Amino acid sequence: MNEVELDIRTSDGVADAVLFHSEKLQPAILHYPDGIGTRPSQRQMARRLAGEGYTVLLPNIYYRSGRPPFFEGKFDFQNEKTRARFQELTGSLSPDAMDRDAAAYVDFLASHPSVGGSKMGVVGYCFTGAMAVRTAAVRPDRIAAAASFHGGRLVRDDASSPHLLLPRVKARLYFGHARDDPSMPAEAIRKLEEALRAQGGKFESEIYDADGRCLTARRTTTSARPSARTSSFGSCSRQPSADPLSPRFQRDRDRDPDRCR
Repeated sequence: MNEVELDIRTSDGVADAVLFHSEKLQPAILHYPDGIGTRPSQRQMARRLAGEGYTVLLPNIYYRSGRPPFFEGKFDFQNEKTRARFQELTGSLSPDAMDRDAAAYVDFLASHPSVGGSKMGVVGYCFTGAMAVRTAAVRPDRIAAAASFHGGRLVRDDASSPHLLLPRVKARLYFGHARDDPSMPAEAIRKLEEALRAQGGKFESEIYDADGRCLTARRTTTSARPSARTSSFGSCSRQPSADPLSPRFQRDRDRDPDRCR
């Protein structure tokens, strides 16, 4: 597998990124890192996804602020300086900036010689769950599947709320929520699922039995399985998919539940 460091020109500058691809034409996935930014664990996740038969782009979402790493030492959100830094970084990504960047990333993948087919997927975690939804809305004819894992603030009380973009989305959608997530409480999940049903597309929405939002990036030894599920596909007795992009990922999760480290 090739692992290439590259730069992508956007409307606001140049974003550094990593592209994982083989010598064969493969469908593309835009893999956003979580709110902590690009780091070894995120590269590992993108590399694993590429190993399933995809060309995967991992962009530095905070390119306006510099290059990773963006936090020194262990990430501790209880630390005042860490919280301030997090707010500084996420503040550089307004909804409009997310939309402009999403268009640039998708257009880059669509024109790359390692990508086969016109349809692609997008996945986001935590802060970037909203970016995954926005990407599906910005390029609806390109994005066929979008996944958000423990995505925060998917329902907001303003005109830029991600859930209001659902009528523009054509992709199959997956949402894996964390139990007791203050950025996506039960009422917000309920409103999101109402909007998803109103949209009329295919979707899955699950709540994982985990206290924190660490469901995918490997940081601790906790594990989580979905405890509740809403789907547009009707009742189903199988273990629901944590990733609508790859059937093999469904089997992987059944054998090895997502862990955090």
